[in-house]
Amino acid sequence: MQDEFDLFRTETKGIKPIKQDTFVAPRQKRDQKKIELKELRAKEDTLFYFSDEYEPLLNDNDGVVKYLRDGEDSHLLKQLRRGDFSPELFLDLHGLTREQAKQELAALLLACENEHVDCASIMTGYGTFTLKKQIPRWLVQHPKVRALHQAPREWGGEAAILILVDL
Repeated sequence: MQDEFDLFRTETKGIKPIKQDTFVAPRQKRDQKKIELKELRAKEDTLFYFSDEYEPLLNDNDGVVKYLRDGEDSHLLKQLRRGDFSPELFLDLHGLTREQAKQELAALLLACENEHVDCASIMTGYGTFTLKKQIPRWLVQHPKVRALHQAPREWGGEAAILILVDL
């Protein structure tokens, strides 16, 4: 074993170590304007789905608003009604106009997609029932909305809607 060490030392005698020059590739920083523009385009794309003239056939039995996308399990509505899903994002639309509410709704759906949130609560309140009637009509037009149901009492009752979003 000692012979091998001696052999190594004699063979490497007089060798100078190589000076390592490190090169760090510059990272491309995303310009803040580009990021804001991308977010604005995504929000506008989401707004595109909401038409004020569309009149869907909502299951509006006994004043309870509910919707289930074609191909989804009918058990989802029962789970939403019972409160089996806990909303992770909340949107309060009290005091907003229809246009403001539409923009906030688009932002909520975009946030659900970006943050991988599958259940959200939208509080419409009672008021003049304008938003309470219009919000479900907008939601059923969006391809990411799997189901919606009037929220159970602990999540707002008649003044709120729970939605399930496709991730």
